[in-house]
Amino acid sequence: MAYKTIVEDNIDILVCGAGLGGTGAAFEARYWGQDKKIIIAEKANIDRSGAVAQGLYAINCYMGTRWGENNPEDHVRYARIDLMGMVREDLLFDMARHVDSAVHQFEEWGLPLMRDPKTGAYQREGRWQIMIHGESYKPIVAEAAKKSADQVYNRICVTHLLMDESKENRVAGAVGFNVRTGNYHVFKSKAVIVGAGGASMIFKPRSVGEGAGRVWYAPWSSGSAYGLLINAGAKMTQMENRIVLARFKDGYGPVGAYFLHLKTYTQNGLGEEYESKWWPELQEMVGKEYLDPEVSHRTHRPIPTCLRNHAFISEVNAGRGPIHMITMEAFQDPHLEEVGWENFLGMTVGQAVLWAATDVDPKNENPELTTSEPYVMGSHATGCGAWCSGPEDVSPPEYFWGYNRMTSVEGLFGAGDAVGGTPHAFSSGSFTEGRLAAKAACKYIDDGKAQGIRVSDKQINDLKEEIYKPMEHYKVYHNEVVAGSVNPNFINPRQGLDRLQKLMDEYCGGVTVSYMTNEKLLHIGLKKMKVLEEDLEKLAAEDVHELLRAWELKHRLRTAESVFHHTLFRKETRWPGYYYRGDAMKLDDENWHVLTVSRRDPKTGEYTMEKAPCYHLVGKDD
Repeated sequence: MAYKTIVEDNIDILVCGAGLGGTGAAFEARYWGQDKKIIIAEKANIDRSGAVAQGLYAINCYMGTRWGENNPEDHVRYARIDLMGMVREDLLFDMARHVDSAVHQFEEWGLPLMRDPKTGAYQREGRWQIMIHGESYKPIVAEAAKKSADQVYNRICVTHLLMDESKENRVAGAVGFNVRTGNYHVFKSKAVIVGAGGASMIFKPRSVGEGAGRVWYAPWSSGSAYGLLINAGAKMTQMENRIVLARFKDGYGPVGAYFLHLKTYTQNGLGEEYESKWWPELQEMVGKEYLDPEVSHRTHRPIPTCLRNHAFISEVNAGRGPIHMITMEAFQDPHLEEVGWENFLGMTVGQAVLWAATDVDPKNENPELTTSEPYVMGSHATGCGAWCSGPEDVSPPEYFWGYNRMTSVEGLFGAGDAVGGTPHAFSSGSFTEGRLAAKAACKYIDDGKAQGIRVSDKQINDLKEEIYKPMEHYKVYHNEVVAGSVNPNFINPRQGLDRLQKLMDEYCGGVTVSYMTNEKLLHIGLKKMKVLEEDLEKLAAEDVHELLRAWELKHRLRTAESVFHHTLFRKETRWPGYYYRGDAMKLDDENWHVLTVSRRDPKTGEYTMEKAPCYHLVGKDD
């Protein structure tokens, strides 16, 4: 078999995942580690991988400090109110004070940023968004990373982190396999930076069958950033804080450019404004501190996204749907019509194709919106991810343990979706976090913290046996298929994913239950998760591609399990519109103005949950 070939590397820094977080890490690691061997392992291809693979119409995180537009404190306040108070302000501030320099580098490397011809400043789409011609955003950024790394391994699915056998709770590298050749790759490394991406498709998508690949921006994000970290015993935070997005129906086209640049707005199926009618009910649920339309209007502070979602969901459930995006007015302007179409052609071409295929012309018909299934992606607009150390000059003592962006496992760093508590980082913020993690990883090595690492042949061989077990299982039992893909001796990755998505949907607050769950449902769901994990011991892979799907499923399952435990632990509804605890429908600041932190014991599989203080380091703006 191909996987008898073992490719081994002894290196200084391993970057797992080459999205924006990973490319930022590789770029910065070379600056601080001139003498270090740096390797990137990427599941797809670095030129077109990660969340911006298809392109992007805007960079969503830019302060504009040089133009006097915003400062880092402003961004912390914005993210804090949007996440109902639950953020790591030290990490957010640290990212925000460095992100502009990353964007300026992108422009130097050739990314076309639109400028205001009068002021020379970057053209704004919203307070934090600047407009770009971004179809080639990822290839441009990838080039800088490729020039920085000693080697880029494309098509490597990293499945497990190696753990040091000479010191407890220290990372020692990673292992995985080539999804084309099946070769077994062993990376012995002094430090590891994980930027492998968050989790889509752990909940049943609205678009099923052929349309499942149309889920929000990254259907290939399989929770590996979380699965790798959780299995290694790293502490996680805010994993209950999934996100639900308003999107154009069926094609999942994003709405931001329409709201911000085209100045479109929404109406219910009767042609009415509907959001404001839900504010009194919502104030009862969350309190005036989090929802005060008068203050929002006076200070231009946006109403939290989840609360606007709640109005959308409630209006549809009241029978006054569908919700429409009012495009007919804006599209009478030929320039705005062009922008509207280009927005999709530059990053979500499937939405443009769908409208063309279904005879929807937004100039003559207001298209439908819907709310998506939940996603667990920390760098976009949620706080989920690893519990990481912040910077020494900003972080309170509980938030700092030596090296910026280092997880609770020594030598293991995060970037992008992997880092918890830093919402609204998006692409530029993820790249910036990669840079911050890489600088700290180089210092960690230079300080001698990675000396004496030992990895036995037994650990490497045991992991090899575990990784390829689904292929061996298929080889033994494939002749016992009774009909189609039904086999009494195994489950295939597609069947396992269907089970996981149905389970998450019905018990953890997915679309078919209008995002509702409760303690009883969560306990039942966790019981079913254990049965599913037991059945995945009989997972079978026909070929190396199915082996990839098998390990994506295992990472998704571990992520989903963490989401269950966190959702059960936080006994309140902190984010109505993202999910609801039906047995605790009100926000409860008295007991739950805290960050949730979990750790799964790698040996026993048991979870330990705790509350961590949620420090507000930046003052209010009103």
